[in-house]
Amino acid sequence: MQKLCIFNYIHSQVAMEPQSNTSSVSHSQSLFSSLVLLLAFLILNFLLIWKLTKLAIKRKKNNKYHPVAGSIFHHLVNFRRLHDFSTDQAHKHKTFRLLSPLRSEVYTADPAIVEYILKTNFSNYGKGEYNYCNMKDLLGDGIFAVDGVKWQHQRKVASIDFSRRILRDYSTQTFRDNVKKLAVLIWEAAITNTRIDIQDLLMKSTMDSIFQVAFGVELNCITASNREGREFAEAFDDASNLITWRYVDISWKIKKLLNIGCEAVLKKKIRIVDKFIYKIISSKIEQISKLQHDSELKRQDMLSRFLLESEKDPVNITPRYLRDIILNFMIAGKDTTAITLSWFIYVLCKNPHIEEKIAEEVMTATKEFGENVSISEFAEKMTDEIINSMHYLHASLTETLRLYPGIPLDPKICFSDDTLPDGFNVREGDMVAYMPYAMARMKFIWGKDAEVFWPERWLGDDGVFTPESPFKFPAFQAGPRECLGKEFAYRQMKIFAAVLVRFFKFKLGDEEKPVKYRTMLTLQIDHGLHIHAILRK
Repeated sequence: MQKLCIFNYIHSQVAMEPQSNTSSVSHSQSLFSSLVLLLAFLILNFLLIWKLTKLAIKRKKNNKYHPVAGSIFHHLVNFRRLHDFSTDQAHKHKTFRLLSPLRSEVYTADPAIVEYILKTNFSNYGKGEYNYCNMKDLLGDGIFAVDGVKWQHQRKVASIDFSRRILRDYSTQTFRDNVKKLAVLIWEAAITNTRIDIQDLLMKSTMDSIFQVAFGVELNCITASNREGREFAEAFDDASNLITWRYVDISWKIKKLLNIGCEAVLKKKIRIVDKFIYKIISSKIEQISKLQHDSELKRQDMLSRFLLESEKDPVNITPRYLRDIILNFMIAGKDTTAITLSWFIYVLCKNPHIEEKIAEEVMTATKEFGENVSISEFAEKMTDEIINSMHYLHASLTETLRLYPGIPLDPKICFSDDTLPDGFNVREGDMVAYMPYAMARMKFIWGKDAEVFWPERWLGDDGVFTPESPFKFPAFQAGPRECLGKEFAYRQMKIFAAVLVRFFKFKLGDEEKPVKYRTMLTLQIDHGLHIHAILRK
């Protein structure tokens, strides 16, 4: 009877597995997947009993470990509300453990520990084999999945790229061009009172932006004029979701070996991604070979820069390595920016007084444009000087990032036995993950109003934006791995936000329907954000 209950539960989890809208798994595959999961579940129970026994013996020593808040099985049960489950545990313990078959998993909302693993003892915490194994099918040897020489190489080239004026100017113009296209679609929807999924539009628009900056190619997702591009973007999003599922599905390696369930779907999605990317890389190599050696066109986009670096850098840059590098920058520049802007519009819908305050600041900063300025003219006149004068907008976007961080959970692997600042021990191979989503909701960090959207917390008495410690606000990581594209992301978000708030007001399509996140590598809004846009007079 007990085994039957377990089987029924696991069969329900198979139904819960992330699937693409265009893919289906046959009944026989689902049944086989259920049996595989049942076997994996029984093995997990045995390993956990063994683990607890081993821990009980180790407790006789002087080492002490963080309190146990459950096992990896609790993550499986709470997968749809994973970050809220972690927040609940963090309210009880700043740092806690979940047991898994091969390691303890340590989760922390303590800024002191975040600083320790990201800066003080940085060399002892990295992606490690565990994260690399989970992510490599999609992210390969890209900067988010690797440590050591490959990480250092990509970091070095990227840091040079982001500091170059040519990339900054090229990206800014790209942002202007794409926000114009987006605003035209929103304008048409506002005139006809048509409800739109603003997250979907933002995803397409930022995909167009980051793809052009990364590859120097216009994808045109926002206009749906490029069928291959649209299929690539959808496959890329689905693959990201399925990669996240691996962190709670202990049987994913078996599924991959047998090519069943969500691993079979993932394989198909990555095949679509690879086919499109390799075609772009091949075309770019051919294009660069035809240009003059000193042509600026060779240096505008990031792929071109990496191709030029490959001529003098000792690291062997193959088409596969180029694919990995650029896809990693895409997931950083596309998803996080679009997600932040989507949550930004959501909080404006919930706080119309803040929306009006931002609109007033934008209009004041751009009053020289005139009252009857067109969207196109407005976007073109958005200089860095004007953007940087909008402190309340900057604070509002940062407050959005605080409550709804693009990367809500960031795991590292401990490379050798260590003692964290709180006096508790971690062992070699343990996962230590910091939780930006949970940290934003901790009163001991942000005060009694921690869960309240309040941009003023970022402003000084003079109204000027005042940053917080990156270890308290790790939305862009911190230390040696701090996001190189931080200013790049803010520039894009502020251009988009300023244009949209200047010309539109926003209202939720359904005020009663709860807005929730979709559990994946990034904090997407589940099923999109459906709104009505209203023309601002």
